[in-house]
Amino acid sequence: MLNNVRPGTLLGLGVLAAALLTGAVWLLSRGLEVALLPDRGASWYYWKLPEPTVWTRLSAWSMYAAHQLALWGLIFYAQTRVRAYTGGLHRVNVVALAVNAAFVLAHMLQTRLFYDGLAQDVSIFSSQGSVILLLVAVLIMENRRRGMFFGRPAPIAAEVVAFARRYHGYLFSWAAVYTFWYHPMEGTSGHLIGFFYMFLLLVQGSLFLTRAHTNRWWTLTLELCVAVHGTLVAVMTSGPGGAWPMFLFGFLGVFVLTQMHGLGLSRPWLWTFGLGYAAAALIVYGLRADPAAIAKVPLIPAIDYVLVALLALLTWLGLRARGHRRRDARPPRRPAG
Repeated sequence: MLNNVRPGTLLGLGVLAAALLTGAVWLLSRGLEVALLPDRGASWYYWKLPEPTVWTRLSAWSMYAAHQLALWGLIFYAQTRVRAYTGGLHRVNVVALAVNAAFVLAHMLQTRLFYDGLAQDVSIFSSQGSVILLLVAVLIMENRRRGMFFGRPAPIAAEVVAFARRYHGYLFSWAAVYTFWYHPMEGTSGHLIGFFYMFLLLVQGSLFLTRAHTNRWWTLTLELCVAVHGTLVAVMTSGPGGAWPMFLFGFLGVFVLTQMHGLGLSRPWLWTFGLGYAAAALIVYGLRADPAAIAKVPLIPAIDYVLVALLALLTWLGLRARGHRRRDARPPRRPAG
């Protein structure tokens, strides 16, 4: 029965579940009144208790650790015991979905009782950086299939790509779960958009070794969600005159340079998307008070591609070092005779 569920049905149910859980976050946040410190700028996370206690910290960190270890254990089990892909669900996928659902409900309760997430003890940039690292790893994994620049692959070693494809589940699980527990389940628009995105990532992380997990339209949608999230949060925090175009056209720039080339689109469609993107950016910035700010658009793609190069290099160096250690650990061969 589990194997008969179609990938499209699975993904549709996953999106529906994410939407319902987001609605539940909004409902349960009604009447949640916590006295917070004044905002201190971009590096300050506003939604945390002024006076945390041992129990508020322990509630967040213990549940995060339990959630994280449970998913890592399921990924390890799937890779070592299941290994084969299926069109529907393995039993381990059902367990993973149930584990995630249980911890989502636990986080709702934990917010009502203790409020604080991990943000009390770690920088806001660690939460943002974890998602960026996830997206950068996807660029590396897909380098051979869709290329890095206009369909042409970057010179990334095959062993680096293979390593990323084999072990990305552990990294992606950490990025999603860490970010999920970083925030209290507040009902602000920014939180709700972010939690909806996190729920989608948790669904994706539960569907390992299924055809739905590798659906290229679905995975591209998850990549592009960061453009929607970043743009909407920028509008909400700084208004229509703020820096939202930099986020919108910055992330869509990665789509034009890289992501759209893995969809099998014809050349006319590629030109349509590319020229449409350029025209939209020129129109939007042309209507703003500072048209020269369009120069900031390449900033996000530039950061992404620099991080791709850095992560690929560090992975390659780590694989080289591991190979050397293994060779050094081998006993010398005895001479013949």
